[in-house]
Amino acid sequence: MTRTFVPKRVFFTCGVGRDSEYLGSFEMALRAAKIECYNLVTVSSILPPKCRIISRPDGLADLEPGSIVFTVMSRIASNEPHRRISASIGVAIPEDMENQWGYFAEHHAFGDNKEKTGEYAERLAYNMYNSITDKIPEKTLNITESAVVDEEGTWTTVLAATVFLME
Repeated sequence: MTRTFVPKRVFFTCGVGRDSEYLGSFEMALRAAKIECYNLVTVSSILPPKCRIISRPDGLADLEPGSIVFTVMSRIASNEPHRRISASIGVAIPEDMENQWGYFAEHHAFGDNKEKTGEYAERLAYNMYNSITDKIPEKTLNITESAVVDEEGTWTTVLAATVFLME
């Protein structure tokens, strides 16, 4: 395998979707996150060395509809009235991003608010990174979305995602 298949950039996005159907709510969440027009392939949890974190607008500007896009995604859905749902990606960023890799941790929860879910995902990323490298990450962060299902029980999906760009 060549190094050309290692992502060079990554951006974060999240969204909430509501619809009368489960799949429709997922589609609406993808639209809110601005990633509905890509063929998404979920991958596991490594932030490659030399992979720059960029803004969502910069990342989206370099993608074309129909592109096959690799993503680390956390998502959860419910139609239980008044149920709070949250999805988060925690990130552990190494001290030396030129030579070391970092970690993503996906977490989703029922009942927890945005802050608690995000903090938990960050802690997961920190602990996973530390347990495999014996190093402390330079910093951690998260991208998190949360919502409450309405009283009618409309399907609601929340998602958080990292989107990789290969070039």
